[in-house]
Amino acid sequence: QVQLVESGGGLVQAGGSLRLSCAGSGRTLSRHAMGWFRQAPGQERAFVAVIRWSGTATDYADSVKGRFIISRDNAKNTVYLQMNSLKPEDTAVYYCAADAEDYQLGHWRAGIGMDYWGKGTLVTVSS
Repeated sequence: QVQLVESGGGLVQAGGSLRLSCAGSGRTLSRHAMGWFRQAPGQERAFVAVIRWSGTATDYADSVKGRFIISRDNAKNTVYLQMNSLKPEDTAVYYCAADAEDYQLGHWRAGIGMDYWGKGTLVTVSS
């Protein structure tokens, strides 16, 4: 059984940084696209970032472009999200996901077709 476990969330002041990690277990995810979504209170879950299995391509939501960086370490079955210049509107539960159909941007931006989901980690940005 595949599990994705997020970590690294917490409370940070506006302008600060956090690094989220998502570790996969149960099978190798080295051929899966992996990425992040977030769900703010009272809002639907939204796409944040995705990275191709090879790490050679990435895509970001406009709201985080230039502030967030997604990366991965296939040897560790782990994907990361470096979040810089955080804003109060970044407050949300952040979810990791993996998709065997590598780097289907339409799927990621619509939040559909993911094979695996984590349970989320809470990020709170105070003003």
